Amino acid sequence: MSKTKSSLSQKQIDELFNILKTRFDKNIDRHKDIKWDKVLAKLEKNNDKLWSLNEMEKTGGEPDVIGFDKKLNEYIFSDCSAESPAGRRSLCYDRKALDARKENKPKDNVVDVAAAMGIELLTEDQYRNLQKLGEFDLKTSSWIKTPDDIRKLGGAIFCDRRYNTVFKYHNGAESYYAARGFRGVLKV
Repeated sequence: MSKTKSSLSQKQIDELFNILKTRFDKNIDRHKDIKWDKVLAKLEKNNDKLWSLNEMEKTGGEPDVIGFDKKLNEYIFSDCSAESPAGRRSLCYDRKALDARKENKPKDNVVDVAAAMGIELLTEDQYRNLQKLGEFDLKTSSWIKTPDDIRKLGGAIFCDRRYNTVFKYHNGAESYYAARGFRGVLKV
């Protein structure tokens, strides 16, 4: 799934802006004090970020603005699809895990796919904060950024939401499931 970054055509940019603005307006509770015009102005200056947002959209992530980092002067986009993005499932955690599988290898791993898309995996705190903005992963689960000490021991971490509660679990990093993908975050 590794891709080389490229520019979007003006038609693709216009379509992406239309999708993002429609989603922004429909889900105002995710970003109450943020104005679309200011987000748009930032987006228009960042072609690489537009490409990454388009990749998030193409893989089913439904990216939306979920905050603003005042210190860095950046808008924070996250995958806000109800379930873990469909185009990013059935992946093990990282390259080491993928290489360790001798049989039935998945097509790729979440760390490399996220990097190729120009996004970062959500941390546990980011995942929990996202869940305050809606109910996500009621039927699926999402890999999250795994602490190095856990990864060194062969594990990886994922989360989901069941019974109105966010749960954090562990699995072998080489595991993969049709109902587990990953959510990303992008700052613009």
